[in-house]
Amino acid sequence: MSMARAAEPPGIAAGINQIEGYLLLQGERDAARERARRLTGRLDWLTSAQRAEVERVYIQDQLAVTEQTLRTVVRRCEELRAEYQEVYRTLRRRLLLACLLGAAALAGGVAAALTVR
Repeated sequence: MSMARAAEPPGIAAGINQIEGYLLLQGERDAARERARRLTGRLDWLTSAQRAEVERVYIQDQLAVTEQTLRTVVRRCEELRAEYQEVYRTLRRRLLLACLLGAAALAGGVAAALTVR
């Protein structure tokens, strides 16, 4: 999700994601249809019915491959998000600890300087 998308209300972002998914699917369907036509165009011995069936099966197979690929990408994105969130939490804890230790050291130094006087 982009920075601009992150600032949008969840309902709007979800709607935009659905539209993007629909457009992606339509684009893939069109591309699969074109690949199927090119394939059957080289098989000039097919009847019209056979050509239509080969194209239908090819498109169906291509869309199944696309769906599986997208599911794999989504799963990996979720894994990476979880990993990066954990790294971020760890770094945030370390930074907080460093700030607290620095503040304690500063306070200790100030206290020591005041007692020396």
